[in-house]
Amino acid sequence: MRARRALIQRETKETEIRVKLNIDGTGESKIHTGIGFFDHMLTLFAKHAVCDVQLTCKGDLHIDAHHTVEDSGIALGQAFLRALGDKKGIRRYGNGFDPRNPFTGEAYVPMDECLARCVIDFSGRPYLVWRGMEPLSYKTLTKSEKTQDMSSAFRFGLAREFFQGFANEARCNLHLELLYGEEPHHVVEGLFKAFAKAVDIACQRDTRIANRIPSTKGKL
Repeated sequence: MRARRALIQRETKETEIRVKLNIDGTGESKIHTGIGFFDHMLTLFAKHAVCDVQLTCKGDLHIDAHHTVEDSGIALGQAFLRALGDKKGIRRYGNGFDPRNPFTGEAYVPMDECLARCVIDFSGRPYLVWRGMEPLSYKTLTKSEKTQDMSSAFRFGLAREFFQGFANEARCNLHLELLYGEEPHHVVEGLFKAFAKAVDIACQRDTRIANRIPSTKGKL
């Protein structure tokens, strides 16, 4: 069975990123982006998606967190696209529900007072739907807050830039929705956990279609 691994190295004038991915891992991770909150989100993504992720990024944090977060999403999306290969035998769709954990709830992931939902389709067609996070607009922060408090800047909108970058480069249809929630840390963490479980399920191999591509088109 083909090992589903990828190594991505991406350099621009704004960031230098290295991503090593093993989809069939155990949830181990080594993350360093210079943004503590973002490192926390990527670490829990690897844990709940049950994939191994090593990601390092040297970005222009003296400007703000935007390029580091967005470009990390781009690089991680590229890693998934490469590691999945022709996508033969994958379940393709993931809805955030892990049948091994019936306490999670169908297609939803709770995080204290928040409830987040994620559905993903590795369809080959990039599209992001982002609903329910409008009050957490990044634009509500002042310039000094954006540059001095990276975690707050990330929580209030940069999450969308990460997911947009991932959807574009992984060429997946990604729907993320906040049903309700108040505390920004909990909101973003709930979204990342729901995203992780959806990715986990969509990437799982289905033994019934081991050598077939899950599409009537014959290609994803």
